Amino acid sequence: MLTAVGTLAGSLPTGMLAHFTQRAQRVAAEVSARRAEVLEAVSALVPTLADHRRAMAVREQLRLDGEDWSAVRTESHTSRSAIGAPLLRGHLLEPALAATAQSAAQAVYVMREATTEAGLQEAREHAIRASDALVDAAGAALVP
Repeated sequence: MLTAVGTLAGSLPTGMLAHFTQRAQRVAAEVSARRAEVLEAVSALVPTLADHRRAMAVREQLRLDGEDWSAVRTESHTSRSAIGAPLLRGHLLEPALAATAQSAAQAVYVMREATTEAGLQEAREHAIRASDALVDAAGAALVP
């Protein structure tokens, strides 16, 4: 009887330790998977912002020059639409990045309001800085 009690007393801490170890490993795997998903979402969003920024720079330069920009308008609409999915995914996966991501997207959208070449260049540079701020914020959010 004493042997049975001793065995049970010894197995209880061992079982609890195994349980806590497995739980810690599961949590670490979940955190790692979530970080990978956030990285993937940001990695998809940043290039789509760059594509739309380039499309808007071309489109708005043509508009400011008084040239026909209807041909590049479709490209700018397509590149803007491409922003939606990775932006939404990022918002859902890492709400702490939502405001920074939305600011980066909004900075690109504002390029259409430029009234001069200098204003367009300033808006473009602001959009680049906003995208860089998103990358910095994502990097900080992904640090374990």
